Amino acid sequence: MENRVTLQMIQEAREAMAGVTELTPIVTSTRLGKNLYIKSENLQKTGSFKIRGAFNKIRNLSPEEAAKGVIACSAGNHAQGVALSATRLGIRSVICMPEGAPILKVEATRSYGGEVVLVPGNYDDAAAEAARLAKEEGYTFAHPFNDPYVIAGQGTLGLEILEQVPDVDQIVVPIGGGGLISGVATAVKSMRPNVKVIGVQAATVPSMFVSVRNGAITTVKDGPTIADGIHVLTPGDLTFDLVSQYVDDIVTVSEDEIAAAIVAPLEGPKTVAEGAGATTVAAYLFRKIDTSLKTVALVSGGNVDITTLSRIITKGLQKTGRIIKLTTKLVDKAGNLAHLLQVVADNGANVLEIDHEREDAKTEVNSCVVTLTLETKDEEHIRKIRRDMEENGYQLFD
Repeated sequence: MENRVTLQMIQEAREAMAGVTELTPIVTSTRLGKNLYIKSENLQKTGSFKIRGAFNKIRNLSPEEAAKGVIACSAGNHAQGVALSATRLGIRSVICMPEGAPILKVEATRSYGGEVVLVPGNYDDAAAEAARLAKEEGYTFAHPFNDPYVIAGQGTLGLEILEQVPDVDQIVVPIGGGGLISGVATAVKSMRPNVKVIGVQAATVPSMFVSVRNGAITTVKDGPTIADGIHVLTPGDLTFDLVSQYVDDIVTVSEDEIAAAIVAPLEGPKTVAEGAGATTVAAYLFRKIDTSLKTVALVSGGNVDITTLSRIITKGLQKTGRIIKLTTKLVDKAGNLAHLLQVVADNGANVLEIDHEREDAKTEVNSCVVTLTLETKDEEHIRKIRRDMEENGYQLFD
């Protein structure tokens, strides 16, 4: 078929999804911002938006394709969306996953009816095995983003947002391969061309951001990111064309900003966002976009790895001035540590941890280095603590 995505395709996808996907809510929180509205797709079945595109793709298989089954390659959300959609439609699904994929995601995919094939190596190795099996067994490959049916399925979110927030000024959407924003932007610009559509990428792997600025699909260098759901190094050709046509702007957010944006919805509207989903909140909180406009931030998923959540929370609290580590030098004499702690106490900070080293390159024979981990209120509170410590004769080290 022609690689075009139309409003009619998106509307048909929405009708077909009735009873399969959830109409996820819009959540507000004055704590995060008076003009911020969160589209809580983290509450979708399987914990992310991926079921929309996966279901629409699989429901459009020919009888011959359906009889042979569908195959996908994924380490997380797409795998679960394909598995559940195929099971709902009575179609066999095979999911190639890297051997090192989190066991919870592997078991979740199996619980939705997918036949998991664990492949030694990384995502690329799993993708190669999926391609081999598709050719050998005749499975239809369900691409995670560069497919018109997948894009149309994701576009149903655009229709929902326009209905739920009719006077929205801008919609902010995460970008990995570009399937989600391509669908949302096609729907929104077809119905309400005056509404802005802004994309957000992790600054460490900004493939669509760079591609659009270069005017050509560009593969970026790999980098670490907690937004694993949008960790894509090369956009699709179809998604690149749609983003170039419909998306108003793309911004990037840092890892610390993403971490802070995971923490903020936890404390405010009690929303659990995975790294990819939190990028849109980060763009708002750190003023990467115009916050005077009525803004819907699409939180695309909530499948955050619980084993890394505590580290993410710590990083997010550090970014927003809620936790600080301060290192200073003391003469190793009775009462000096107590005096230092009194300065901290007088400023209303809570001591979380103390590290006391007598033998350190920074110290003289009669001195020691003390590192305090403190719970603080904000950046201004930290500045006051630093100022008072220095006024009391404590030299602070970076």
